[in-house]
Amino acid sequence: MSSAAEILVIIVSVVLSIFLIVGIILAIYLIRLSAEIRRIAQSTQQTVSSLGDAVQGVIKMTSPVILAKTVGQFVKKYTKRSRKGE
Repeated sequence: MSSAAEILVIIVSVVLSIFLIVGIILAIYLIRLSAEIRRIAQSTQQTVSSLGDAVQGVIKMTSPVILAKTVGQFVKKYTKRSRKGE
């Protein structure tokens, strides 16, 4: 093999080694990133679940309040009409 070919083989080997090292580093960062995304997704899911439970509680509480308010308004209207009619 000529010296030019040996130099090219060495250059290609060095470049491939650099790409291999960069690839390994990127793979490690991607694994860390995916673990962080998984943690964020779980935290978000728990938060949404808690908010859903809170909304359900508010709905259960406001439904009787709204019903009582509506009934109270009808009672007031009925008593006003019956007083006027007397």
